[in-house]
Amino acid sequence: MRTPVKLGAYALGLAVVFTAALGAGRLAGPSGTGTEPTAHADSHAAGTAPTGAGLVPAGLQVAQDGYRLAPLSATLATGAPQPFRFQVLGPDDKPVTGYTTSHDKDLHLIVVRRDLTGFQHVHPTLDAGGTWSIPLAVAAPGQYRVFADFQPAGHDGLTLGVDVPAPGDYQPRPLPAPQRTATVDGYNVTLAGDLTPGGSSKVTLSVRKDGKPVTDLQPYLGAYGHLVALREGDLAYLHVHPDGAPGDGRTPAGPEIAFHAEVPSAGTYRLHLDFQHGGVVRTAAFTAVAGAPAPRPAAPKPAPSTAGHDADGHSHP
Repeated sequence: MRTPVKLGAYALGLAVVFTAALGAGRLAGPSGTGTEPTAHADSHAAGTAPTGAGLVPAGLQVAQDGYRLAPLSATLATGAPQPFRFQVLGPDDKPVTGYTTSHDKDLHLIVVRRDLTGFQHVHPTLDAGGTWSIPLAVAAPGQYRVFADFQPAGHDGLTLGVDVPAPGDYQPRPLPAPQRTATVDGYNVTLAGDLTPGGSSKVTLSVRKDGKPVTDLQPYLGAYGHLVALREGDLAYLHVHPDGAPGDGRTPAGPEIAFHAEVPSAGTYRLHLDFQHGGVVRTAAFTAVAGAPAPRPAAPKPAPSTAGHDADGHSHP
């Protein structure tokens, strides 16, 4: 075969391969890591942002849809509370001053250390210039995740997150083992139901005190309970609210509070239930596993023994 003919056949072959690869790529779709479903089962709070072929769970991004969480305080205080200040910047890069009230507040602030200890759910105040502030202290040094859960006027709800350190000697704590009962201030709270990865699941929390069911829970932020779940590892955020509402004629004031929750993936989650009784808000915390527990890595095989004939490191014929 002459050289021009060879080159023509080679070029034709490349074109065929390139066309086949392009078609396969179109069939497979774009690649990307954001393939998890939404981490939020209530339209009030966390939004999700599209990336690749899926959605990013709430709270993993500092910015979304043109909105950005901008801390003005560089650190969190330990000991005496100090003002913690931040802004939510809008698509025009100016502080947002207009919010849609949801569950009695314009913004819910969640603070938790990276090892899922030190959980706080608080409500800062907004000044006329768009700066939020609250006296705040954390119990121990470490790296904390600060979540702002809010709905800008005319926009869907969002949850943005940013890391803020509390200076000092950080001593991480292991996550408590999964259990069905938590005790706080003499109250026993029992968890029934299991989390289903990637789908909706019903979980019910029942509150008792001194062995007796609590049937006079008080409304707090327009509900008998608030549930926040955080995924171990990256702290993906889930915020849901219970079935029914106080005063709707069908929702009892305890002892059971039922939630329909969605978690974005299999894994271990820390659940935090806020409830009010006797004029005091308390938080009960649980560790729960969605799906099968992750398999433990296999133990490494021992290295072959070098004792014996060649133990001196020399090869002998």
